[in-house]
Amino acid sequence: MQKHYLHYLTDVMSHQWNDAALTDYGEEHEYTFGELAAEMLRLHALFEQLGLKRGDKVALAGRNCANWAVAYLAIAAYEGVCVSILQDFTAVDIAHLLDHSDSDLLFVGPYVWKELQNQTLPKRLKAALSLEDWRVLYRGKDLKDISDEAFKANWDAAFKAKYPHGIKPEDIHFSADENNLALINYTSGSTGSPKGVMLNGRSISNNIEVGMKMLPVDPGQRLVSMLPLAHMFGQVCELLYPLCSGTHIYFLTKSPTPSILLKALSDVQPYLVVTVPLVIEKIYKKNLDPLLSKRIIRMFWHTPIISTILKSRVKKGLRNAFGGKLRYFICGGAAMNPIVEKCLMDIHFPLSIGYGMTECGPLIGGNPPRYFKARTGGVPVMNMEVKIDQPNAAGIGEILVKGENVMLGYYKNPEATNAAFTEDGWMRTGDLGRLDRKKNIYIKGRCKTMFLGASGQNIYPEEIEDKLNNQEAVGESLIVEREGKLVALVFPDETLTKRMTLEEVQKIMKENLEKLNHLIPSYSKVSNIEVQDKPFEHTPKKSIKRFLYK
Repeated sequence: MQKHYLHYLTDVMSHQWNDAALTDYGEEHEYTFGELAAEMLRLHALFEQLGLKRGDKVALAGRNCANWAVAYLAIAAYEGVCVSILQDFTAVDIAHLLDHSDSDLLFVGPYVWKELQNQTLPKRLKAALSLEDWRVLYRGKDLKDISDEAFKANWDAAFKAKYPHGIKPEDIHFSADENNLALINYTSGSTGSPKGVMLNGRSISNNIEVGMKMLPVDPGQRLVSMLPLAHMFGQVCELLYPLCSGTHIYFLTKSPTPSILLKALSDVQPYLVVTVPLVIEKIYKKNLDPLLSKRIIRMFWHTPIISTILKSRVKKGLRNAFGGKLRYFICGGAAMNPIVEKCLMDIHFPLSIGYGMTECGPLIGGNPPRYFKARTGGVPVMNMEVKIDQPNAAGIGEILVKGENVMLGYYKNPEATNAAFTEDGWMRTGDLGRLDRKKNIYIKGRCKTMFLGASGQNIYPEEIEDKLNNQEAVGESLIVEREGKLVALVFPDETLTKRMTLEEVQKIMKENLEKLNHLIPSYSKVSNIEVQDKPFEHTPKKSIKRFLYK
C-alpha cells in the first residue's frame, strides 16, 4: 500500500526536529521542522475554533512564502481540502473562485488582499487570514461581533489547553486518507466555467514518491523556491517532494528579478533547480552563445582532449551560476530550444526535461538526468501508463494517460470531466506525441492552445481574447506568442471603422491595449496589437484557424 506523504513528513520532522525547514529569503522569518509541526497544530486549533470539519475547503491565495507552506500543510494534515489559487488572478476572478470552490476559509497575501478586499466575498466564507501573521482581515457573519483581541485570546487558549507542555516530536502523527479529495487546483481564473482540478492524496503522494526516487537527496540540502506554489509544478517539485526529503527550502517572496535570483542561488547553493526552459534559454543566450559562437571555440569544441577540457570548464561555469552545488536541473512545461538542449547534453549538465499537466498533479513522464534522452519528456513515471490514441503512420496521435496521478475530475464541472476521459477510463491530455520502444515520450504539438508564462504560469489565450473582443472597434482577435511575448492580432469591426483611417484605428487599438492589460493578470500582459487587413480564416464551426497565424 502506498505511503501517504504526510507519513514521510512526520518521519522527517521527528529526525530533523531542530533543523531549518522553511525560510523567507532575505528576511528573518524561518521555521525549523519542529516549529513547522507546532505551527501546523496551532492552525488546527484555529480550524476547530472556526468549526471546520474534515473535507471542508480552505483557500490559499498569495505569493510564495514560508507561511503559504505552513497553511497548506496544516490544511492537508487536518484532512481539509486545499484550494490553491494563483495570486496573479484578478480580484474579480479570485472572489468568483472562492465562491465556486465553496471555500470556508481563506489565507491571503497582502498583494492579493489589497484588491480583493474591495470585492463582495462569498457568504459562506467564515474568515480571511493574513499570510503575513495570521491576522484576521475579514470576518463572516458568525465572527462579526468578536474583537481581534478576543479572537486571538480564544485561539491561544484553545491551543494551550490542548498542548499545555508545548509540542514534542512524539506529539506528531500527521496522516490522511489517500483516497479522499485533498486539493482543488484552478487551471485558470475564468469566470465562465472554471476548471478546478480535483486531486486526491494518492495522486499527490505518488508524485512526491516519484521525486524522492528519481532525484534522491540527503537531509539538510537546500533549495530555492521560485515557481508559483499555486501551480502543481512548483507545489510538488519545489515544496512537497524536497520537504519530505528533509530539504531546507528558501522562498523568494517577491517577484524574482535576475539579480535577486542570481544572488539567492549564490547564497543558498541549491542541490536542485526546477524551472521552465525559458530561464536557461535566456542564460544561454546571454552568457554561453557569445562564447560558443567564437571561431576558436567552435574549432576546438569537437577536438579530442581539448574538447573534454573545454566542455568541463563550460559546465563548471554554468554550474557555478546556479550556486556551485547543483545535482539536478529539471525543466518542464514546454519544449526546450534544441540548440540549448544539445549544448547542455554535450557538456553533461545534469539536465532532465519532464512532461506533465495539472490534471496529473503534475507528473506524467520524467527521468533522472543520467537517463534523460534528448527531445523527450522522459518515460512514464511510477504507477502511470501512457498510450497513443489513433496514431498516424509516423506513430503520432493524442497522448492518453492512466494511473495513480490522474485527477478525480473537475470540481462542479461534469461536462468538462466527461470530455477529459475516454469511455474506458483513459484521460485525454490534448497533446500530440509518440512513444519509442523504450517508452520515451516525444511531444509533437499541442491540441490545446495554452501558452506557458516565464515563471510557469498557464496562459489561456481565449480568456484574453474574450476581454479584448469587448473593447471598442474590435471585431475578432487572436493571441499569438512571439519570442516569449504575447501579441494580439485584431480584425476591426468594419461597421464602426469603415470610414476611419488606419491611423485612427491604430489609436483606438492603443487605447484598447492599455484597457486590456488592466483587466488581465500581469503574467499575461499583451505587448502589442496588430491590425489585420482582412478577416481571419475560419473552420466549419466558425472558430479561427489558429494554426495559420503566428
